Amino acid sequence: MKERRRQMLLYLLLIPLLLFVLFPIYWTLCTSLKHEGDISKIPVKYFPSPLTFQNYVTSWNQVGFSKYFVNSLIVSISSVAAIVLIAIMVGYALSRYEFKGKGAFMLALLSTQFVPVAVLLIPLFNIFNGLQLIGTRSSIILANITFQLPFNSILMRGFISNIPIDLEEAASIDGCSRFQGVIKIVLPMLVPGIVATAAFAFIGCWNEFLFSLMFLNDPNKFTVPIGLRFMQGQFDINYGALAAGALIAMSIPVLLFAYLQKHLVQGLTAGAVKG
Repeated sequence: MKERRRQMLLYLLLIPLLLFVLFPIYWTLCTSLKHEGDISKIPVKYFPSPLTFQNYVTSWNQVGFSKYFVNSLIVSISSVAAIVLIAIMVGYALSRYEFKGKGAFMLALLSTQFVPVAVLLIPLFNIFNGLQLIGTRSSIILANITFQLPFNSILMRGFISNIPIDLEEAASIDGCSRFQGVIKIVLPMLVPGIVATAAFAFIGCWNEFLFSLMFLNDPNKFTVPIGLRFMQGQFDINYGALAAGALIAMSIPVLLFAYLQKHLVQGLTAGAVKG
């Protein structure tokens, strides 16, 4: 009975917190389903009546959100593929090899997380401008890799450290090279960690705003966060279309985490054992 009462008390404390978190999402959904004239009408309607999906059509077709969506997918998937590949190599080296300065190198990787992104905007702009990458998606991909890689490399090191090295040693006795051991032993057991790393990297790349705002000057190459920013006009804001665009932008991360939830939890718990 005491345990049941403790659980009931915990639920009573968590329910208001859950409502506090979910209400903005619910209100955005309601706004996206209302006619423009009903959004600011008083008294406030907490349920859209009558329903309309015109805001989604306007956001996707007329505002050009379909282009922003495709651009974000290209940038995010390309960035994540490179981040995961490099993070596996860096994490494996940090987990399996001992070398001079290893601790300092890991400290340097972690220290990059304390550097504000805005501090490096001007140097990066000058570098990309010299490489003639300003206005291209390649600049955003390179910036994402640069800032997402250190944390994900440390994360991947924890996942690899949880895989017993005895398995690789047994494979080497049977004639496997180091590379073959990684491909045949480490990578199959590393799938939950790869999924977790890729998911976190994808969210960071999908939500990236500052680099896209500074490095992209062609509306046809804008990503979703920049598209949402420019949907706010100087004198007028179409709140219905903006709410619809926000929900479209949020759909991919939500669906991704819902689909990968099992692997994500396995990866996080695996990486928490050693590191």
